[in-house]
Amino acid sequence: MKEYDVGGMGCAACSARVEKAVLEVAGVSSCSVSLLTNSMLVEGTASDDAIVSAVENAGYSACKRKTKRKSTDEDDSLADKETPVLLKRLIASFGFLILLMYLSMGHVMWNFPLPLFLQNNPALIGTLQMILAAIVMGINHKFFTNGFKGLIHRAPNMDTLVAMGSSASFVYSFYVLILMFVSSNSAHYLHDLYFESAAMILALITLGKMLEARSKGKTTNALKSLMNLAPKTTTVIRDGAEVKISVDDVKKGDIFVVRPGESIPVDGIVIEGNSAVDESALTGESVPVDKSVGDIVSAATINQSGFIKCEATRVGENTTFSQIIKLVREASATKAPIAKIADKVSGIFVPVVMAIALLVFVVWMILGKSVGFSLTRAISVLVISCPCALGLATPVAIMVGNGKGAKSGILFKTASSLEMAARTQIVALDKTGTITKGEPEVTDIIGEENLLQIAYSLEKKSEHPLAKAIVKYGEENGISALETTDFVIFAGGGLKASLGEETICGGNADYVKKYVDISAEFLEKANKIASEGKTPIFFAKGKQVLGIIAVADKIKTDSAKAIEELKRMGIRTVMLTGDNKLSAETIAKQVGIEEVFAELKPEQKEKAIVNLQKEGKVSMVGDGINDAPSLTRADIGIAIGAGTDVAIDAADIVLVNSNLSDVGAAIRLSRATLKIIRENLFWAFIYNVICIPVAAGAFVWAGLTLNPMIGAAAMSLSSFCVVTNALRLNFFDVRKMK
Repeated sequence: MKEYDVGGMGCAACSARVEKAVLEVAGVSSCSVSLLTNSMLVEGTASDDAIVSAVENAGYSACKRKTKRKSTDEDDSLADKETPVLLKRLIASFGFLILLMYLSMGHVMWNFPLPLFLQNNPALIGTLQMILAAIVMGINHKFFTNGFKGLIHRAPNMDTLVAMGSSASFVYSFYVLILMFVSSNSAHYLHDLYFESAAMILALITLGKMLEARSKGKTTNALKSLMNLAPKTTTVIRDGAEVKISVDDVKKGDIFVVRPGESIPVDGIVIEGNSAVDESALTGESVPVDKSVGDIVSAATINQSGFIKCEATRVGENTTFSQIIKLVREASATKAPIAKIADKVSGIFVPVVMAIALLVFVVWMILGKSVGFSLTRAISVLVISCPCALGLATPVAIMVGNGKGAKSGILFKTASSLEMAARTQIVALDKTGTITKGEPEVTDIIGEENLLQIAYSLEKKSEHPLAKAIVKYGEENGISALETTDFVIFAGGGLKASLGEETICGGNADYVKKYVDISAEFLEKANKIASEGKTPIFFAKGKQVLGIIAVADKIKTDSAKAIEELKRMGIRTVMLTGDNKLSAETIAKQVGIEEVFAELKPEQKEKAIVNLQKEGKVSMVGDGINDAPSLTRADIGIAIGAGTDVAIDAADIVLVNSNLSDVGAAIRLSRATLKIIRENLFWAFIYNVICIPVAAGAFVWAGLTLNPMIGAAAMSLSSFCVVTNALRLNFFDVRKMK
């Protein structure tokens, strides 16, 4: 996926135009343009030059965003560059606007005093108004540049509406001013001048855009605060001495030291010392985690107490922290499905508004109204109908929701996953590593004397949590591994290898039965073990069953509470596991799950997801390689953060702190975000539905009209309100049940 910076966009119509232009490029499979971050994500084989050219031909600018940055560089892609520029424009605009308003309204309407050279000289007063209005228009020339450029490229946008409204007021007033110079009674024409409207529209919309820009800047606060946690320098051991270097110069294998109060610079493993580390930047949990030799530490976490020495394992963009930042940024640049509603409307909205404005002008002229009255109604329609609020309704909520999730240890990979999680009706859960800790221990060994050595030799090459338990037990008991060859893993079943001339295998009963006959006595013992919540693993050599090793995994402390929360949220819970049926049912009963599908291979888990999807939207929660197919198949895949890279890559949501309770938290946050989006879209739509008829003069009979200046102010405030509404998500407690 390639990321680009896009310049010149002012509203949803602009982003829709850019998106459409890029999608027409050969080789582009998908394109998502974010008005909020002025960025674009493109997938496909098209070249950078072709994509940039398409954007430029549409009337905008684009450049490839740098994918690799030094941590010591100032990352200004999230900086609020708009507000300072708009503030300067606003101050200058209002400075000249005050003088203009004094002349146009202060003197003409309320007889405010004027200098002697202006008294009894209406034409000169009109000329000064024109000059002041022209200055304000010059200060805000960007509206005209972007607006008419969009019109030339047959892609009118918000700036087009503003430019046309302001220009219409100015041109008509200029015409009236000419009449003043040729008329013998020019004073009465002063009331027909609309120079103040031409300038006021621009000033008020600039005010609205500045408020909008400031609010938009706050939507990225969560991400910016995360990025600021990354340290710029660190202390490493070079030639036996401590040397302070830039974090960017740290290499894999370097030894670095972290003193109390310092941030950990890169991912690593503790090789000396003990400490308590604040990992809230990654997990959202404020309670420090104890670290000792052999424990993993992550970049941007804070060493709170002891002195530790660590070996760097992942540096630069490969650290967990960098990956989190990347995920949040990419998610914020994507679009939620619900945004398509606004995109479709925005794509045709501006041309329709222009047609309505023209129709309004013609109708009022036909009805016998003056040019001034008819023009005022048409201009009001133009400036009240800005599609900005529509374009911002979804992305601002997505940005705030993503940032809130990141600070809470919940990572949504795309805007779509943030929206779709809210629609979850069924949650399917893996057992080992998801409901349980994924750190099983050997509890029973039943069988031949050489059972443990054969099992140890076989399981030593496997990464499965149950295998690790047997390997750990073997190492603790000083068992030596036998040389095996032709090692093969059968996901969800077991594994086998060659030991000399014979085949050895291990796994569940169904798998081992393929190679040897299992006696009723062994099966009965296995059932008894399983009924106690333990997992029986059979081992065989040649045609002989060697015995059973029982492994038990402890249930996570928050699992039962998490399942109860999901039920209270109206969500159905189901367990999908490759474990023994009796063992799975015992664990399920302890945590409150009533539906269990056990002894499933990966492809059977995936099929179970397909069957569940016939009954509702399914979220799958897992952590292992065997969960990857079902995570991908589910409507939403949720990976436990401590799981395998394969599971995390296949998932749509990653729970960094590996707590099952965060499944409910992710769904609650998604529901809250979707609620905000719906509110924003409602207010954006209803605003236009109500205001356009009023601006057009449909209620003139009731004495209700809309001045273009009031329309400009109202339009500006609509976007500001949409952004401010989204910021309410910052106060949402993701872990609190309503």
